[in-house]
Amino acid sequence: MELHLFDLNLLVALDALLTERNVTRAGNRLNLSQSAMSGALARLRHYFHDELLVPVGRQMALTPVAEGLVEPVRDILVRIRGTLGSKPQFDPRTATRHMSLAVSDYVADILMADVLRRARQEAPHMTFELRGVGRRATEDLESGELDFLISPEGYVSANHPTDVLFEDTYTCVAWAGNQSIGTSLTIEEYLELGHVVVNVAGAEQPGNYDEQFLRRSSFKRRVEIFVPTFSLAPRLVVGTGRVATITTRLAVKCAETLPLKLVPVPIAIPPMVEMLQWHKVHDYDPASQWFRRLLKDAVTDLPHEPPPITESLRHRQLPSRATKQPHGTRRRRRAARL
Repeated sequence: MELHLFDLNLLVALDALLTERNVTRAGNRLNLSQSAMSGALARLRHYFHDELLVPVGRQMALTPVAEGLVEPVRDILVRIRGTLGSKPQFDPRTATRHMSLAVSDYVADILMADVLRRARQEAPHMTFELRGVGRRATEDLESGELDFLISPEGYVSANHPTDVLFEDTYTCVAWAGNQSIGTSLTIEEYLELGHVVVNVAGAEQPGNYDEQFLRRSSFKRRVEIFVPTFSLAPRLVVGTGRVATITTRLAVKCAETLPLKLVPVPIAIPPMVEMLQWHKVHDYDPASQWFRRLLKDAVTDLPHEPPPITESLRHRQLPSRATKQPHGTRRRRRAARL
């Protein structure tokens, strides 16, 4: 095979076909018509002397030759993008780069607002995009379409560099008006309660880190609701007898605006370690290095330890009904006595 006979633009089409394993979806990914994508596939088949995609039932499958091309083609394209996107010199004051990050709503709530404020001050012309975490984010990082992934330890790829950002512990949250829950719970009481459990969209297994740990430790909670985001879980315990187990920093933040009481988890769940990951080809990219430093600087302003559960949050009570009575209700009662 001679390189001068190969149209390098077909590498992008080949990557889309290998990823989507479907001509129509690959065309949609590249904004090409189905006929144009079919033409690209025909040229690729001619060049490699292989079918590459073959029908198996109602789906298309990769041939052994195509399977062997997946990683090399993706790596070539990522390196090309990294080379074209980076410059020897990087000045954040004048840079116009666009960066994408996949983060959970929990990380967005406690960290990203400060990070993006700092970025605005240092790099006023750069733009940023926050995406959700999950399987698609991991695939986008592998393909070079995502710059950074922030995800718990154990949910990041072993193929690319990582750095520890911060740790957080877990806390149980309940409705402040739930009189059946005091300042502590036994293991039996905790397991028997109805739970709201976070299951991040796109996760391969149900439940977040805490749920995975409890299952491995043979603890079985009575899960009544799965939710796709961390911030939704505490909202769904309000007005109910349910509880949710969320990270302590988020629990304290939510208790500032929601009628919640915070109770220690009676099971010793290891802290969640949030990791920062980027593609290996960006290891020495000055813009990537700058943003990594910015993230680490913002993390230093977080408390080194998650905030303690204060007595006011443990014993928090709803305002008495007398103080919350609408004016019209008091007038109707006065009229009734007359």
